[in-house]
Amino acid sequence: MDTGLIIEIAISAFLVIAGIFGLVGSYGLIKLPDTLQRLHAPTKATTLGVGGVLIASMLYFWLYLGDFSFHELMITLFLFLTAPISASFIAKSFMQTNVSEEDVPETGGDVGWSSYADRPIGPGGE
Repeated sequence: MDTGLIIEIAISAFLVIAGIFGLVGSYGLIKLPDTLQRLHAPTKATTLGVGGVLIASMLYFWLYLGDFSFHELMITLFLFLTAPISASFIAKSFMQTNVSEEDVPETGGDVGWSSYADRPIGPGGE
C-alpha cells in the first residue's frame, strides 16, 4: 500500500471523526434541556471536533509538506487546557445562582463547596 494513501486515509479519518464530534456537540448544545447538561456538549464533543481538525492539519503540513506546524499544536494545547477551566467557571456560576447550598451533596472533606464560601479564600487557604 502506498504511503501517500495511508497518509490521506489518516488525515481523512481525523477530519471525519472531528466532523462527527462537532455535529454531536452542536446538536447537544441545542437540544439538551438543562444548563449543566448543555455545558458538556461544547466542552467535550466540540473540543474533540476542533482538536481533530487541528491534528489533521498538523499531519498534513508535517507529512506532505515536511514542515512541522507549531501553530496548530499551540492552538490544540490552548483549547484542551482552557475548555475545562471555562466549563468549571460556568458550572460554578450556575450553581451559585440556581442551586441552594442545602441541595448540593457533601464534599466528603473538611471544607464545603467553594461556590458557597462566605468569604473568598486567599493564597494558603487564608
